[in-house]
Amino acid sequence: MKNLKSIALALVVVLSAMSVTAQTKKINTSASTINWVGKKVTGAHEGTINLKDGALVFKGKKLVGGTFNVDMNSIVVTDLKAGQGKEKLEGHLKADDFFGTDKFATATLVFKKIVAKTKNLFAVTGDLTIKGITKPVTFDIATTANTATTNVKIDRTKYDIKYGSGSFFDSLGDKAINDDFNLAVALKF
Repeated sequence: MKNLKSIALALVVVLSAMSVTAQTKKINTSASTINWVGKKVTGAHEGTINLKDGALVFKGKKLVGGTFNVDMNSIVVTDLKAGQGKEKLEGHLKADDFFGTDKFATATLVFKKIVAKTKNLFAVTGDLTIKGITKPVTFDIATTANTATTNVKIDRTKYDIKYGSGSFFDSLGDKAINDDFNLAVALKF
């Protein structure tokens, strides 16, 4: 009887250890995409930006963590062609009045709170750092066995990116740029 109790206790310990083990899934940066859209009164611009690295952490199928580093120097405008303003806009986005990539080459996101909404959909609150300024951001993320997708809306003015913002400058008229920009993120791991 004592032997049976010992075996049962050992089995409980092993199963408990297995159920709390987290699995970190490294992001395949070359297969993952981040597409951005910035809008203004007279239209919009869009493009891409690259992940340097990142990982999602799961316990079973439940998302429990995540960290990401974005290469701010990789920002590209895709709605304009070379010689038609593409280079000028890319340079302006990298300049100090936007992302200041010479000083702030990396933006980071660290998941702080995750709540399951459904089996594969999670509400995330994370700390987003752009230009050395960290602010909370919230979004939903959908996961599968080897992918995750999300759409994130970011208020650029929270990160001291005020250029062309109607919230800070009067008389911009049709030159005003929306404070929010959107990121469509497709991750593969």
